[in-house]
Amino acid sequence: MDNLEYAEMLEIPVNTVNVTKKKGLFRRKTLRRDDLKSDVLATVNSRAEGEEYDGRADFIQTEDLTQLPEDAAKPRDGAATILIAEAVAACLLAGGIFLTNALVDNTAINNFVAGLSQPAEQQVSYTELELSPVVSLLSDVTVDRAESGAITFTANTAVYPVCDGEVASVTSSEGLYTVKIAHTPSFSSVISGLTDVYVSAGDGVRANIPFARSDGENTVSVAMYDGDSVISGYTLEGALPVWNS
Repeated sequence: MDNLEYAEMLEIPVNTVNVTKKKGLFRRKTLRRDDLKSDVLATVNSRAEGEEYDGRADFIQTEDLTQLPEDAAKPRDGAATILIAEAVAACLLAGGIFLTNALVDNTAINNFVAGLSQPAEQQVSYTELELSPVVSLLSDVTVDRAESGAITFTANTAVYPVCDGEVASVTSSEGLYTVKIAHTPSFSSVISGLTDVYVSAGDGVRANIPFARSDGENTVSVAMYDGDSVISGYTLEGALPVWNS
């Protein structure tokens, strides 16, 4: 408004003026720029009304106030700084989570991802497993089925598991060994009366590989269990046990 005060000192009527309205924090009413210009011109000319006009000028072009100062045109960088700080914090957090899961096993995220990538384990019924003979088919050992449901034989021979599995335990009593083999979470077999054992608890066994031996001095018994119940629903075809259909 310095130019307007200068115009008043010159006592010159003002016909036009460029006005820039600065934005305030609180605005009650929005005025159009043309209306604001008209108000300013009317105010200035009313002050000069009645004063002597010397004819030195009939038009004053004031300074263009629409051009913002250079400093005001620059955007504030406070918001940008906050955004950068948040991005850096997010990157650090993501890096920490990645390193933790890469270096530490059994974390919650690792278990969750593993659960997504691996299908749920379905328990197999023991009747779906194919049984194998507990002695070599090339031997002439006689294999019987006891009334208790166990497979029995007395011979100097190698002993095989009824199917693949993992050794759950190995115990001994009076110089003879008893081996329990877990074939599924619920299906297991217990072989007792063994003279020598070639496996330990935790070892895997295969149906076609002998895991023990009998010297023929004692009867070997092979009992199959569904949980704690003895399984008797099978028949013997020579030395081969077969599930009843």
